[in-house]
Amino acid sequence: MAISLRTPRLLLREWRDDDREPFARMSNDPAVMEMLLPMDRAASDAWIMQMQAHHHKHGFCQWAVELPGQVSLIGAVGLNWVPHKTPFTPAVEMGWRLAHPYWGQGYALEAALAVIDDAFGRIGLDEMVAYTVPANRRSWGLMERLGMRRDPKEDFDHPACPEGHPLRRHVLYRLSRQSRTKSASLPTHPSVTSLLIPRARRQ
Repeated sequence: MAISLRTPRLLLREWRDDDREPFARMSNDPAVMEMLLPMDRAASDAWIMQMQAHHHKHGFCQWAVELPGQVSLIGAVGLNWVPHKTPFTPAVEMGWRLAHPYWGQGYALEAALAVIDDAFGRIGLDEMVAYTVPANRRSWGLMERLGMRRDPKEDFDHPACPEGHPLRRHVLYRLSRQSRTKSASLPTHPSVTSLLIPRARRQ
């Protein structure tokens, strides 16, 4: 059974073939990709296929994010197993990427809170991580708003970036089931709900 997550404004769903063109446009936007490794059309298509395969194998992925009734794809938010060998793996990463016109409207926070509920609920994770380059204040600022915490001793060099690459160094944040349950200072978004929505069964 296919699974989607719904919030008051967003639908987080599985990827479709018609997502490839808008995702490729987003992945070619210098503002979106400033702190990420560049993606050509082949790489963006391959990324979608990886997420489809990840969902098929694990039951979750970095979901396609839709504004129902308005825009079919505004970005990607969700979870995936970290594909690289690092000091903190094996681990599940939460990531997000939104098209530039949809920045600053709370969409990433709203989607990420639904993903966290799903992670510690349906999926049954005990912990997740997130990481980015130190210069990406928007991204690690969101991590902190989500209640994630950083230990500078865990910062690492990303194995996908060669020695000397400006994006090689990364900061690592963690969020555990225990810390989310016990911390009184975690952010809240009272309008957000996570619902599992059954769709057509795969043939």
